[in-house]
Amino acid sequence: MSVFTKVARYFNRFLRAEVIFVIDTILSLLASIIALLLLGYLRGTTYTTGKFALLWILSALVCTLAAKLIFKSHQLVIRHTTFNDMIRFVVEAFAKVLFMALAIYLFKELFNGVHFALIADFFLTIFLSLALRLGMISGYQFYLSKRKEEKNMLRVLVYRTSEKSLAAVVRLKNSKHYRILGFISNQKQRNQMILSDLPIYDYENVDQVVHDFSVDGILFTTDTDAQYERDRLLRYCYEHNLRPLIIPSIDEVTPDGSHKNGVRKLRIEDLLGREEIKIEMDKIMATFQGKVVMVTGAAGSIGSELCRQLVNFNVRRLILFDNAETPMHHFRLELEERFPDLDFVPVIGDVRQPARLDFAFRKYGPQIVFHAAAYKHVPLMEENPCEAVQVNVFGTHNVADKCVEYGVERMVMISTDKAVNPTNIMGCTKRLAEIYIQSLGLAIESGRREGSTTFVTTRFGNVLGSNGSVIPRFSEQIAKGGPVTVTHPEITRFFMTIPEACRLVMEAVTLATGTQIFAFDMGKQVKIDNLARHMIELAGYKPDVDIKIEYTGLRPGEKLYEEVLSNSENTIETEHKSIFIAKARKYTYEEILPDILELEDFSVKVDIPDMVVKMKQVVPEFISKNSVFEQYDVSR
Repeated sequence: MSVFTKVARYFNRFLRAEVIFVIDTILSLLASIIALLLLGYLRGTTYTTGKFALLWILSALVCTLAAKLIFKSHQLVIRHTTFNDMIRFVVEAFAKVLFMALAIYLFKELFNGVHFALIADFFLTIFLSLALRLGMISGYQFYLSKRKEEKNMLRVLVYRTSEKSLAAVVRLKNSKHYRILGFISNQKQRNQMILSDLPIYDYENVDQVVHDFSVDGILFTTDTDAQYERDRLLRYCYEHNLRPLIIPSIDEVTPDGSHKNGVRKLRIEDLLGREEIKIEMDKIMATFQGKVVMVTGAAGSIGSELCRQLVNFNVRRLILFDNAETPMHHFRLELEERFPDLDFVPVIGDVRQPARLDFAFRKYGPQIVFHAAAYKHVPLMEENPCEAVQVNVFGTHNVADKCVEYGVERMVMISTDKAVNPTNIMGCTKRLAEIYIQSLGLAIESGRREGSTTFVTTRFGNVLGSNGSVIPRFSEQIAKGGPVTVTHPEITRFFMTIPEACRLVMEAVTLATGTQIFAFDMGKQVKIDNLARHMIELAGYKPDVDIKIEYTGLRPGEKLYEEVLSNSENTIETEHKSIFIAKARKYTYEEILPDILELEDFSVKVDIPDMVVKMKQVVPEFISKNSVFEQYDVSR
C-alpha cells in the first residue's frame, strides 16, 4: 500500500465534521488568547491574569460554541469550499465577537476599554479558520496530483541483478512513468536480500509478489534476457496480463529520435534478435570519414537506417536519392531534427532514369554509393515482372554505369537471400543485378574495361519491421482483432534486425578486397506460425482463442524454406564470424551485357513471355514455384 493511499484512509477516517468542529473551536480559542495577549501587551498585565483572563477565555469558549451550533460551518465539505462559504465563516466569527460584546456589557466594570481586543479576536478567528481550510485544500490538491501521478506510473519488477539492471534502477529512480518495486531473480534466494535499497524476489514467489504489490510489468534490460525467459517469465506475463518491458539498445531510436525514459514495450524483434554484432568502428570510420556518400532508396527501411548509421562516421555530405516523395519528406524532417549539423541533400529521382542519375552524380560527386533502391515484394513482382526488371536490373545497371563514369570509389549493392537459387521473379532480378555488377567489376579488375570502381554485393534475408514485411502486417491484423493470416503452417524464414543488417553492410565494405559478394550469417530459421503466435501473446491475447490464425496457402513464387546463405559449401570465411564470401558463378561482362540489354528491351515492350524465358536462360537455377511461369521451365 502506497503512502498516499494510507494518507487518504487516514483523512477519510479522522477528518469528519465532529473533528473539524473541535479543531475550529480550538483555533477560535487560540485567536481569543492571542487577542488577550495583545491587549495585555498594550494596556498592562492586569488583563492577562486573574479574573479578567478567566472570564475572557470562558466567554470566548461559550460564544464560539454558540456561534458554531447556529451557523454549522464545520459541516461544510472543505475541498468544495466556495466564496459563499467564506462569508459564512465571517458571519460566524462576527456572531462570536457579538456574543462576547454582550458579555462585556454584563461585566462592564471588568471589560472597560477592550474594544481593540474584540476587533483583533474577530480578524484572528477569520484568519485561522480560513487558513486551516486553505491549508487542507492545498494539501488535498497535492494529494490528488500525487495520487494521479502514482496511478499513471507502471509498477514494475526488474529482471535479474546484473550491472545493466542496476543502471536501469538508477536511471528510473526519479521517473514519473515507472515505479521500481524490486528485482526478480532467476536464481533461488535463500534469504530476503536487498540491492540498491530494493528487495530481491525469487522467481518461485512471483505469484505472491505480483498479487501483494499490484505489479504491472516486468522490465528486461537486454533482449538476451527476454529471449532466455521466453517460455517462462514471458509466458507468465502473457497469462497474467503483465506488461513485458525492455530498455532498447543505445542505437535504437523512434522516428522522433527518442524513447520515453529509455523504456518501451517488448516487441517481437527483441525475441528474434541475437547477440549484438561487433564491428570494427575504427576501420569503418576510416572508410567513410570525410567522404561524400550517396544512398539510393534512401527513404526506405534499409536505406534510411544506412543513412542514420553513416551519420556516426562523420561523412562530409550525404546524398539521399529516392522517388518516394512523402517518405523522403518525413525522413528529411527527422534528419533535420536529430542531426542539425549534417550536410545532406534529398534528391527526388528514379534509378530507371539515367539522366536524373547523371545529374546527381555530376552535381554532387559521390565517392561511395549504397544501392538500396529495389522492388522487393515477391507476389507483387510475380504479377508485375516487367517492373521488377526495370527497377532491379535496369536500375542497378544505370547506377553501376554512373559509378564507373564518375569514378566512384566503391558501390555497395544490397541484395537478398532470394537471389540464391531463385524461385520467383523478384529473386531472379536481384540475381541478374548481382551478375551485372560482378561482371562489370571483374572486367575493370582485369583491364578489359576502363574504370576504378570496386563493386561489393551484400546478401541477407528478411529484415524485421521493414516496410510491408510480415511483422507490420501481423500487427495491423492483431489491432483489428484478427484473423492473422499465415500462408502455410510450416513456412520458415531467416530474420535480421535492420540495424544489425546495416552494421554488417558497413563491415563488409571494409572487408572487400575486390569485386565480391558477401553473405551474412542469418542465424536460425524462424517458423512464421510461431512468430504470429508470439505477436498475439505480446499484444495480450491468446492465439486461436482471442485471435484466430488462418492459413491461406503459399503465394505466387513463394517457397517454404529459404536458402541457407552461409555454409561451408557455398561460402568462404572472412575475419568476421558473421560475414562470408559467397561462391557465386562468374559471368564475363562481354557475354552478360547483351543479355541485360535484351531483358531491358523486353521489359520496356512488356513482352513478358520472352522476358521470362530469357531470365531462365541467363540464370539456369531459376526454377519457378507456385507460379504461372512454371510453364517456361518445361519449355526450356
